[in-house]
Amino acid sequence: MLESARPLSTPHRRLGLGLDAGGTATRWALADADGHPIAEGLLAPIAGAMWAQGDAGRQAMRAVFGQAFAEAARAAAQALPGAPPLAGAWAGITGLAEEHADAVATALAAACALPRDAVDIVSDVVLACRAAFRPGEGLVVYAGTGSVAAHLASDGRTLERAGGRGPVIDDAGGGYWLGARALRTLWRREDGSPGHMLDSALGREVAGQLGGSDWATHRAFVIRASRGEIGLLGLAVARAANAGDDEARALLLRAGDELAALALPLMRRTPVRAIALAGRVWDLHPAIAEQFESRIAPRWHGVAIKRLTRSPHHAAAVLAAGGSPE
Repeated sequence: MLESARPLSTPHRRLGLGLDAGGTATRWALADADGHPIAEGLLAPIAGAMWAQGDAGRQAMRAVFGQAFAEAARAAAQALPGAPPLAGAWAGITGLAEEHADAVATALAAACALPRDAVDIVSDVVLACRAAFRPGEGLVVYAGTGSVAAHLASDGRTLERAGGRGPVIDDAGGGYWLGARALRTLWRREDGSPGHMLDSALGREVAGQLGGSDWATHRAFVIRASRGEIGLLGLAVARAANAGDDEARALLLRAGDELAALALPLMRRTPVRAIALAGRVWDLHPAIAEQFESRIAPRWHGVAIKRLTRSPHHAAAVLAAGGSPE
């Protein structure tokens, strides 16, 4: 739990609940309109596609919404004597289809005991853009479980994008892509030289994370694992690169190349010359961002590249409270 440094007992203070729902986890935050954080937490992952899966998927989404509200309410009661009621809720949800946004927002409003007009639901990509820039000002290269480059127009809704089409078509440079390619690298090498997976740092790190180096263990993992769980193998790639593994480092550099390949066409289509790097893949290893910048800088002189400093779930909480997160 994250608590604000200043006393928060003012009854007129507006509080907002923000959610950033992705393939690995759903992160929630409680903040006021001035951007002061009060609490945050981690819940089960949800995705927009769940709403189209019928009652089971919808109930799972409602359960996460209800849990986020309950945990935020408890945190507010502990941190803020006489805390005001929640003013609003904002959520960015991965894979959200536009035709389901109103129904999902209605479900979130019900879970939070809020009127429908106090709730907003957007894609996780739109939320990342709002966390990084004022609408119309810059573009975001988001690399989480998947990957996408996006620019939010000045109207705050129109989204120009490149990539983000899922793992079958693209999502190159994202966590799932990185984890899947680590497994491919290891097993292609193992096919040529059986019994030597543990000879490399990459093989040892992946085997340690999965609980074994044999095909039966890896096959069982791939069959049951979610995209987010496969994406977590990026942690093993980063550890192996830190240990000097050339194959692991090559995978990280390729991720940087692929993410730059998303940004470059979008920069040609829009007038912006500022980029924010968002998503947890950028935290894996500095080689990814260094490679990304080495591909962008020679083509676009003077471009400003920054890491996203405010987490999307915190930005969503500020927006929900009526503030501006930029």
